[in-house]
Amino acid sequence: MLKIPYYPGCTLSTVAKEFDTSAKDSAIKMGFEIEDLPQWNCCGATFPLTPDNIMGLTAPAKVLAGAEKAGDTLTTLCSVCYNVLKRTNRVLKDDKEKLSTVNEFMEEEYAGGVEVTHYLEVLRDQIGFTKVTEAVSRPLKGVKTAAYYGCMLLRPFEDMGIDRAEAPTIMEDLLKALGATPVFFPDRVECCGAHLAMDKPDIVSKLSGNVIDSAAREGAEIIVTSCPLCQYNLENTQAESGSALPIVYFTQILGLALGQDEKTLGFEKNKFSPLALLRYKELL
Repeated sequence: MLKIPYYPGCTLSTVAKEFDTSAKDSAIKMGFEIEDLPQWNCCGATFPLTPDNIMGLTAPAKVLAGAEKAGDTLTTLCSVCYNVLKRTNRVLKDDKEKLSTVNEFMEEEYAGGVEVTHYLEVLRDQIGFTKVTEAVSRPLKGVKTAAYYGCMLLRPFEDMGIDRAEAPTIMEDLLKALGATPVFFPDRVECCGAHLAMDKPDIVSKLSGNVIDSAAREGAEIIVTSCPLCQYNLENTQAESGSALPIVYFTQILGLALGQDEKTLGFEKNKFSPLALLRYKELL
């Protein structure tokens, strides 16, 4: 069985465990395995934006150094972790002086030999969506599902390159493979407000509300995302507004289509559970 080194990150090890477990269980059903790095640390959660902030590269570089001991690729699920690790990796590969300085800081040797990929890329580029469809035992027929990308998975495009920054299709293509009906909506690549939730919740409410309203106007019944922060902001905005559109991780929907038991998918942790909708669609 294909085994891929995997970085879970802090959030998927704590408040978003259902994101982690549904991805691991789904991988097994599709014939591969994602294996946690033996040792890992927080990636830092933000990529340093000032060129001279070398210390800001140290935490993600340490993750990359650990991944290099396990193989030549590293896969992750969280959009924020993916963004930080991939951008750091590019800086260290392109700037040997910074790489040398970072190695001195962390007292560890990273040679720049790791490729950072997202779980979605593994499904598209290594497994193939055709094989994903072949593994489906519970097609999500009739479920109008909106893929919300947000900022971190796609931008900056020159660093991330997972898909087209303004017109991505990778999640919609996965949804099609699962039998769902993808809903394309205008705000699917717009910001949800991100970290402003702590000090400017009014801005987050406005931006996240725009995303939800945009998806709802196009007939979405469920929103899927790959970002725990997006999931948190969208759910909490709905709690304030009184709307009730389920916001779930794409791996939960994947696991459902692959036949995982609903009790293992963690839907009960969602503030707005999709279970009633899924039962109405006779999927449970």
